[in-house]
Amino acid sequence: MGEFKVHRVRFFDYMPSAIRALAFQPQREKIAVARTSGSVEIFNCADRFFQEKIIPGREQAATEALAWVGDRLFSAGLNGVISEYDLENQKVKYTIDAFGGPMWTIASNQQGTHLAVGCEDGTVKLFEVCEGKIQFEKNLAKQKGRILSLSWHPSGSRIVAGMMDMIRVFNTETGQSVHRLLVERGIGASRSVECVVWGVVYLSDGTIISGDSSGKVKIWDDLTGTLIKSHQVTKWDVLALSVSQDETSVVAGTSEGTVVQFQFLSVVLGQEDKEWVQTRIFKNHTHDVRAVLELGTAVVSGGMDTQFVVRPLLDKIEERGPECVLRKIQFPHRSLVSCAKKAGLLLFQYPGHLELWRLGESDGHGASGSVLPVKRKPEKLLHLKIKGEEHICCSAVSPCGEWIAYSTVASFRLYRLHCDNNNVSITKVSKLPKVLSSANQICFSSDSSKLFAASTCSSVHVVSLSQTVHKFVCTLKPKSGSVQAVHLLAASEDGKWLASANSDREVQIYNLTKMKLHSTVPVYNSGVTAMAIHPTTNNLFMVHADQQVFEYSIEEKKYTDWSRQVQRNGLHYLWLARDTPVTNVTFNPKNPTHIILHDAYMFCIIDQTLPLPDSCSQFYNQLTLRSLPEKDRTKHSHAFKMCKTFKELMFVELMEDQSLVAVERPLVEIAAQLPAPVRQKKFAT
Repeated sequence: MGEFKVHRVRFFDYMPSAIRALAFQPQREKIAVARTSGSVEIFNCADRFFQEKIIPGREQAATEALAWVGDRLFSAGLNGVISEYDLENQKVKYTIDAFGGPMWTIASNQQGTHLAVGCEDGTVKLFEVCEGKIQFEKNLAKQKGRILSLSWHPSGSRIVAGMMDMIRVFNTETGQSVHRLLVERGIGASRSVECVVWGVVYLSDGTIISGDSSGKVKIWDDLTGTLIKSHQVTKWDVLALSVSQDETSVVAGTSEGTVVQFQFLSVVLGQEDKEWVQTRIFKNHTHDVRAVLELGTAVVSGGMDTQFVVRPLLDKIEERGPECVLRKIQFPHRSLVSCAKKAGLLLFQYPGHLELWRLGESDGHGASGSVLPVKRKPEKLLHLKIKGEEHICCSAVSPCGEWIAYSTVASFRLYRLHCDNNNVSITKVSKLPKVLSSANQICFSSDSSKLFAASTCSSVHVVSLSQTVHKFVCTLKPKSGSVQAVHLLAASEDGKWLASANSDREVQIYNLTKMKLHSTVPVYNSGVTAMAIHPTTNNLFMVHADQQVFEYSIEEKKYTDWSRQVQRNGLHYLWLARDTPVTNVTFNPKNPTHIILHDAYMFCIIDQTLPLPDSCSQFYNQLTLRSLPEKDRTKHSHAFKMCKTFKELMFVELMEDQSLVAVERPLVEIAAQLPAPVRQKKFAT
């Protein structure tokens, strides 16, 4: 496998935001996730829950609720505005003020013609969904308290609204209230403490299901306006509800971190009479579960502990496969760390600022696994705070460490870094080409003479950098006409080639000598999560969300023999069963047959000279393999060398001096920064 001097970096204090809302688009199998930072993420359920897109947030713009209308995504928040998102360019398309104060909830009807929002001033406002915009239609009958939750009847003729101490049913044609359902407060609750209806679901047979702050899930009949049954599921709040598409299962998220499932079942065998029965309790969170989705084959949940959890319902899955895996997604599926290999610098991207660090040094030598004495400690050189309310969407530092670039959805900034011994200063580049208004991805050439900025419609702008003048060279465009954004860029070491990958799963390769498209890699049915161009062979190495690996010869415009062998033999089931995507690929110039890649829980060196693992092979950790006798070690030797020595990994890169940088972010450190969960009585306490 080879030995490296490793920099174990733990000074990147990445802290994910809590999940506030979830919304499912069943036709394209996409899930939108809203976080308290204001960012919105799009996950593809059909592609191993790969995080395809991230729309960055902004200050003071937290999202409270999400709703899909076809392929269009809308949000509502406490800032009082409704936003529609431009999913191709990954930004807010427009906002419209609802003039009802803070908004707590948003819901769309099944027909896709209207949106309803619940406001602080007690109004439910209906908006007509038109082409390219939404238009206010009317207010439903105004109530005294704020509207906290909404659900449309599948016919679109009625809306149920959850409020303080009551539930209202509205006729959407007349705008009048049809029923008022009074919600009883919890046992022993003070009269001054109101019961908050956090979630409501309206079923096609007229059944209304509610979840409230008394810890109860209640079943109501909208015909008579009476309570049918009440289930006490927690001592704390029921914060969210979701129903399956066939209306046979409902899940509820609670303040205790549990997700409770109810199913519509026959209580007596052989009889047709059915009722809602509590069947399962899932405990995958430590804090409040603020949002849940019932997908039929899985339950998706998120909340204050920042984890996006996919819990499969094994009784609904016919064949065992990747969809049977419990997934807990904590880190973004793209790197927030950029590395200056030649200068020994690391750039960390936070929502509102950048940090530049110089790696430490050690002149000692020791046995494998030993800790070397530190000659010079890591040093924070720069804290660059951005101006304005927009959050950073991408950033990069040049390989020489002289240039730093970042972009928000509204602006692009380039800085020149001056390092004179211990004195560090930066100069903002004021005159940039006008095409650099914003970027979805940024990359520098290996000699730091060119800047590549991914723009709209999968295009890439090329800008030449020098000490005095920065010139726009050209814009590279694909022939496919894709309107999706580029999420990955990779430049070759010799400066001749540039590869880009977009959300349409297209990978384009451009010739930087002729400044035109060279070839397009055959489209594969899974998104690219990481890619890089080999410094010696100029082969493009790609890893996809389904864990498949491909090697493409740029000069010959075809897959390499090694890649074809991998596809013929198939990858090991343990490799394919991993539930986190590879987020970075790098190479060892001193050993060209070695490919280094990593996900959140391991890093791996693929040795292309060794045979591929067969179905009987084991994926031993290298420390375990080293402890085996020589005969057994040779027997278990294959191309995939795994290392699980490190804590949760955010970045792994090989520096120019052959040292390995591993940026760790242990989950226990993230959990330690979370607020305290609700107190739960435990045995003997």
